[in-house]
Amino acid sequence: MKLSILMPVYNEEDRIADALKQALAVDYPCEIELVVVDDGSRDGTAEVLDRADDQRLRVITHQRNAGKGAAIKTAVDNAEGEYMVILDADLEYDPQDIPKLLDPVLDGRATVVYGNRTFGSHSAYSFWYVMGNKGVTMAANLLFNSYIGDLETCFKLMPVSLYRSLDVRSRGFGMEAEVTGKLLRRRIRPYEVPISYRARGREEGKKITWKDGVEAIWILGRERTRRRPTPASR
Repeated sequence: MKLSILMPVYNEEDRIADALKQALAVDYPCEIELVVVDDGSRDGTAEVLDRADDQRLRVITHQRNAGKGAAIKTAVDNAEGEYMVILDADLEYDPQDIPKLLDPVLDGRATVVYGNRTFGSHSAYSFWYVMGNKGVTMAANLLFNSYIGDLETCFKLMPVSLYRSLDVRSRGFGMEAEVTGKLLRRRIRPYEVPISYRARGREEGKKITWKDGVEAIWILGRERTRRRPTPASR
């Protein structure tokens, strides 16, 4: 199995070199590729990426910023692996956890795996950020009669073909809710494993806001009211 690690990047000049180093240093149980999409960065991100040298690394550039969902779509369209996982470049997630997400797939226990953050005091950005995340996750569980622990997690591992079939249209952070809503509408329940997490604050460049939480709930409601695809359309 080959795993495509998809990394959307926007104005991460100070972190991207470490993000690449950490992602490529992991002892993965399978072949990997790291597909980085520079989503129209206006700082020195492009220059740092130009200096990166690893055969497993591919860099694709958006001329203008289009949003996380759009960057992931570009990465998925260019992915060569059978499976994919998203890894942000902000150093909030530890790529050493990715092999733990792979274990249930390699063992045949799961097809879709989410990394579940615990939001301990050492990792939380703020009270309202954590409550907003829990609120969005609860909305998904109520709407789809499911029980997942962390909808907004970046670590979503699944077959590349499955993600492509979801036809995700959200260009920004709403893609997290759209992916989960479409999986749950198909009655695909993600298998969850605990992961580590260290949130950064606004002064460090955190981009998600309360508006993204409102959009996520709207997207979940929209997906819940749509007809579930027939098996042939999956």
